Amino acid sequence: MCALPLVVVVLKAFESGAGDAFALIWRPRIGELLVNTVSLLVLTCVISTVLGVGAAWLVERTALPGTAFWRIALVAPLAVPSFVNSFAWSALVPGFEGLAGAVIVTSLSYFPFVFLPVAALLRTLDQGLEDAARALGHGPWRTFARVGLAQIRPALLGGVLLVALHLLAEYGALEMLRFPTFTTAILDQFQVAFDSRSGSVLAVVLMGIAGTVLTLELLARGRVRHTRVGSGAVRRVTREHLGRATPLALFGLVALTALALGVPAWSLGKWLSRADQASEPANLGPTLWSTLSLGLIAAVVTTVATVPAAWLIARSRSWFAVAVERVTYVAASLPGVVVALALITLTIGFVRPLYQTTTVLVVAYAILFLPRAMVATRAAIAAVPPELGDAARTLGDNPVRAFLRVQLPLMLRGTMAGFALVFIAVTTELTATLLLAPTGTHTLATAFWHASASLDYAAAAPYAAALVVLSAPLTYLLLHGRNEESRT
Repeated sequence: MCALPLVVVVLKAFESGAGDAFALIWRPRIGELLVNTVSLLVLTCVISTVLGVGAAWLVERTALPGTAFWRIALVAPLAVPSFVNSFAWSALVPGFEGLAGAVIVTSLSYFPFVFLPVAALLRTLDQGLEDAARALGHGPWRTFARVGLAQIRPALLGGVLLVALHLLAEYGALEMLRFPTFTTAILDQFQVAFDSRSGSVLAVVLMGIAGTVLTLELLARGRVRHTRVGSGAVRRVTREHLGRATPLALFGLVALTALALGVPAWSLGKWLSRADQASEPANLGPTLWSTLSLGLIAAVVTTVATVPAAWLIARSRSWFAVAVERVTYVAASLPGVVVALALITLTIGFVRPLYQTTTVLVVAYAILFLPRAMVATRAAIAAVPPELGDAARTLGDNPVRAFLRVQLPLMLRGTMAGFALVFIAVTTELTATLLLAPTGTHTLATAFWHASASLDYAAAAPYAAALVVLSAPLTYLLLHGRNEESRT
């Protein structure tokens, strides 16, 4: 399923011959887009890593007050769509655009993808290795750099991978900030120039960038096993006392929270107070119901579809397992408009009755957001020792019964974290929904986009606020699911 959009895009890009395709690639404009895309990718991934790992270490390994509050506050930015964040910053700071604006907005929107798995893993890691490093004369910082980072590597790489894939497919926030990347250029080709071939050529280049990112992540991940059988003699985490640095650390967390949550909250509050100035009142009821129903259906379908592939990847490092994983990630790196147009081509050509139905829209969501569920489900399965299933089968259970009785309960919370991530993504998805939604179906994201595109910010604010409120309760699932999947 995930490979179908890739095949359609490649065939469309080269339908006039490889010479024409390469002629389109070797243009100065492509070089500019490449520099913009790679610059945004590198800067945002680095900043998100620093913010996510630093915040996770402060919250989980130091004696700062308010640990429970910070766990929630530093995950809450996931409830604020990136295009709502860019809307808020643009309203606050005139002329807020370009690379600097894009890096700020995307870093503040996506650093929780790094914080969430790293914090969960730091919370449950055995501190014995770190104690051994200190006994050999290493200080706290050197111990964390040499031992702690090696232990959190799987969680860190998974989080950074999600950040990178989201950046490659990001459209709404970058369009608002007037920062051109391959994704915005692809949509321009499809919507403005009505040139699907040039758009497909750009999409092939984007797939190449995604393939490079995935290869680097695969090489960095390695083949080290990260599970253990039994709890063993796990030592409780000893929290560091920062002493005089405590006020500075608290100030850093407060500032990060204020920038990631305070600015959107202030901007939405400002425009909500001016709701009477809207050109037309918000139609929240039907729009909220459409968003909720599509989110739930797509999250269930995507999570269930992920389990077999995640099981194969977690239990086997064969070439086939790696290929399955890489294909899902490359497909998800494509902009929603590319996946949508590929599915439109397939449905019109082969299954016309499905054209512009909820079924095709849910398939698009599954293709786009499989990695969100994959990262969480794969980690949850990897944290369940395969020896437990072997023991259950030795005691007389068949494979299905052993999975349902022993392994499924242990991986359930981690899998539910993936469900929550998919639900949040579906409720905030924009471009594929605009193209594939059945006639008359509107979501909170599309309603917000239409209102903000016409500069009717007072009408857009209620939809943005509803998106935040709808996504916020899933923070509970994310926090508890990630905590569970990090246990070994």
